[in-house]
Amino acid sequence: MSDGSSLGAYLRNRRTKLDPASFGITGSRRRTAGLRREEVAQRANISATWYTWLEQGRGGRPSGDVLDRIARALTLTEIEREHLFLVGLGRPPGNRYRGSDPITPRLQRLLDALTSSPAIIRTATWDIVAWNRAAAVVLTDYGALPPDQRNILRMIFCDPRIRSANPEWEAVARFVVATFRIDAARSGAEAEVAPLVEELCRASPDFEAMWREKDVQTHGDGVKHLSHPKVGALALEYSAFAVDGRPDLGMLVYNPATPADRALIETLLASAPA
Repeated sequence: MSDGSSLGAYLRNRRTKLDPASFGITGSRRRTAGLRREEVAQRANISATWYTWLEQGRGGRPSGDVLDRIARALTLTEIEREHLFLVGLGRPPGNRYRGSDPITPRLQRLLDALTSSPAIIRTATWDIVAWNRAAAVVLTDYGALPPDQRNILRMIFCDPRIRSANPEWEAVARFVVATFRIDAARSGAEAEVAPLVEELCRASPDFEAMWREKDVQTHGDGVKHLSHPKVGALALEYSAFAVDGRPDLGMLVYNPATPADRALIETLLASAPA
């Protein structure tokens, strides 16, 4: 449950750390640091009296919309906004999709360290935004594709080569659609995926039928079987990981299921351009 005194203390703390000059407020002497309560209230478009009550722990339970406006008024970071919701409502805020933000170099270095395990990072719209060399030689050479074609659903449903590489294509396709649906909802990307869904419904009767079933499923882990054009059958154990602070991103790692599968991947890596 939310605690009004905790919320009030956090609001006061954040307010007093703001520099009035950064908001264009100059020329008046202040007895205390930071913005005044009425200035925060004006920026949040709420009454100064209610904001004062919130800081005093007697303003009642604010709505998510009010907390969002206060978060913007106080220029909170994403983690500070999350804490505001936790102390104000006892729950985290709804996710906001951030698909345009790039991955960090540190995250790319993590992928590259997995030398024999194909690994990718995808957005909530299932666009591939990062991959390692093993993924390029085992799964798809994403760097050779235009950015708008680096989408797992487009490849699964619209690329015959990807379809032929998956011996259990229908099961894979159903799994992808069900997981895609829950990923989009969790990350707040329903509006962003709508054009892609419409496009795929027009392009693929299979996708349209599966999408209308409204199944949902978490990614979890399991074994993926591939028919690679150069080395034949491959078995890969996959695991899905969340990227902390980025609900719009997910990392998938495919480990060779057996020493023989690892040897085949190493053969592919040795014969591929550096």
